[in-house]
Amino acid sequence: MAASAPAPIVVLFRDDLRLADHPALHAAAGRGVPVVPLFVVDRDHGLGDGPTARPLGGAVRWWLHHSLERLSAGLARLGAPLVLRGGRPADVVPQVAGEAGAAEVFVIGSLDPAQAAAEKRLADALERQGVRLVVFPHDHLIDPARLRNGSGQPYQVYTPFFRALRQGLERPVTLPAPDALRPASPAPAPESLASFGLLPTAPDWAGGLRDTWTPGEDAAWTRLHAFLETHVAGYRTGRNIPAEPATSRLSPHLRFGEITARQVWNAVSAMAEGQGAETFLGEIGWREFSAYQVVHHPDMARRSLRHEYDAFPWRDAPDELRAWQRGRTGYPIVDAGMRELWQTGWMHNRVRMIVGSFLVKDLLLPWQMGEAWFHDTLVDAHWANNPASWQWVAGCGADAAPYFRIFNPVLQGEKFDPRGHYVRRWVPELAGVSDRLIHRPWDSPLEVARTGYAQPLVDHGAARHRALAAWRGLKDEAAE
Repeated sequence: MAASAPAPIVVLFRDDLRLADHPALHAAAGRGVPVVPLFVVDRDHGLGDGPTARPLGGAVRWWLHHSLERLSAGLARLGAPLVLRGGRPADVVPQVAGEAGAAEVFVIGSLDPAQAAAEKRLADALERQGVRLVVFPHDHLIDPARLRNGSGQPYQVYTPFFRALRQGLERPVTLPAPDALRPASPAPAPESLASFGLLPTAPDWAGGLRDTWTPGEDAAWTRLHAFLETHVAGYRTGRNIPAEPATSRLSPHLRFGEITARQVWNAVSAMAEGQGAETFLGEIGWREFSAYQVVHHPDMARRSLRHEYDAFPWRDAPDELRAWQRGRTGYPIVDAGMRELWQTGWMHNRVRMIVGSFLVKDLLLPWQMGEAWFHDTLVDAHWANNPASWQWVAGCGADAAPYFRIFNPVLQGEKFDPRGHYVRRWVPELAGVSDRLIHRPWDSPLEVARTGYAQPLVDHGAARHRALAAWRGLKDEAAE
């Protein structure tokens, strides 16, 4: 009697669109059985479940489409084509497992509360079908449940958190990509990537994204190597100059798991040293800290970590919000950042802090509005980094600095873009303005009239006093 064929393993991809350092794919390939790589595109373009789940933003959907193209090509070269299906994972994955005759589904775990909830629903659905869900360790460097301060509580401030991470972190183990994959026969039929409508149609707003980015695992490694060869040595100071290409721009590749924090950490540790490398590792640490915060506070995208800010007297000014979104605030460094975001799906980190402070402190508009705009327009919009960073800017998150940290957009521009190169690139109507006036063009009304540049929405000095008065009023109410 002939032996029965081994049951295939379904490998479910989510925010881990790569071949190397993929524990679930590596383990499935090591079994020597047929492998069914699967990605489920939620009809609402989400990847999670539960009250913290959110639809994916437009820029993220654009990146996802192209990253899936590249992952599909890589898996096909290994011998097992990617199966794309649309729907809810708890419905679709059991269906695909049944079609393939699989007894197990492998997936990399996630710290995202929405994806963790989806894992629970998926495990229950598969169990009812007699299929086992095997969850491999998540892609982060540390286990948030185990990293605690001396009082046994979660860390609330980044510096001691990162110190503890460094002390407890041994060299992360990474895995090679499989040499080959054994395909299932017959494999479940895929749906076409185009059918999911991840790309914009009319109007096609993605031209700047296409000109700026190449998604995929190979592109991630190209960016990392270029950064290590040319910019990491000067990163400590260069990272603050938005006109210079001194940052890694790895954030969207990390967001989609095209490269892992483990791989980046090891490459930087092995190939670079000095203050630039240490500063860059600290940025990886901030990414870990952001996830750490959301694990302990799952509603961070909606509610201030410091709950007293729920009562803050925010303004309702939709015209000012729209002007901020479109880069028409009258403050050149702010407008340059918002236009860079609109055209490329990305913004320099120093400028992210400036535009965030302007929205929350100068305009007194809720940080959640800024977080939502970034969620829709950033190619690196991340379930943890985005809300944690917005709460840091707003002064209501896990941070030692209070609300009265208010960035002056003029002084920030003069300090970090002294010759105005960044502003002139993204605000071309100011191209002919002198260096002396580039960050305060209203000092020359004739120049402003000639260029047609917007007048400032607010006077920063007056706006700062307004913000501080609102903050003091909130503190006084809390003390009563």
